Amino acid sequence: MKTTTLFPFIALSFGITWSLAAVLIFFTDSTLVFLLAVWAPGLVGIFLVGRQYGRKGLGIFFRRLTLWRMPLVWWLYLLLGFPALVYLGAAIKGTISDPFPFSSLSEALPAIALSLFLLGTNEEFGWRGVALPLLQRKFSPFWAGLILGIIWAAWHIPAFFISGLQYESWSAVPYFGGVIALSVIMTPIFNSSRGSLLIAYLYHFQMMNPIFPDAQPWDSLFVALAAVVVVVLNRHTMFKKGSSVTEVLMPGQEAEITSEADEAAKESLSATAG
Repeated sequence: MKTTTLFPFIALSFGITWSLAAVLIFFTDSTLVFLLAVWAPGLVGIFLVGRQYGRKGLGIFFRRLTLWRMPLVWWLYLLLGFPALVYLGAAIKGTISDPFPFSSLSEALPAIALSLFLLGTNEEFGWRGVALPLLQRKFSPFWAGLILGIIWAAWHIPAFFISGLQYESWSAVPYFGGVIALSVIMTPIFNSSRGSLLIAYLYHFQMMNPIFPDAQPWDSLFVALAAVVVVVLNRHTMFKKGSSVTEVLMPGQEAEITSEADEAAKESLSATAG
């Protein structure tokens, strides 16, 4: 897959999401239309991988969901550190003492499952599945994460105009800054896990965990400060090109499947010539 694949990925992701968002804003509040709008980056990423590498390549791409190893400090940040930033923001906002949004565990589980499997988590098949590895072929991890963060934040713009979403009560600028900071932080996590889609998936879930209190805009501010700390502590790799994951498929598999495709093409050409 060439780096120029970024252009159709971005064009299709924005085109589909923004078109469907316009339908939601002006015509209907269909849940299916909303889900398709949210899934667009992930679906586009999967489509481009399938078109480039075929069915076998898609299988290898999805195997990135099995990668789970990364330094303990990142697991601690994912499971404890990020929630701590949210609750700190909620404490300042005054929402930390709000009633728990669900009356029981049986009521909370469906909402958690919805966030985990049907909402924004699926975006990661596109953002970190395709876009980030391709960006890191041209840029150092910091700049790749920053550029992707700006694209990711801009993709969310229509959400502020769709009625019924929590975005209506949030300020756009702090939220966009938080999204960019999240992308910067997620980049070294992604690289340290060898390009794990599982880790990116879980991190995205934490960003929209339904049991967390509303902490905007303070949680975005704390995430931005955390991003500064992460960049400083990882400055030797964050600004070093070539120290990051650049393969779209499972590590070490992209060259192999590309070689197989080249051999198949040569055999087909030889057979035709004969």
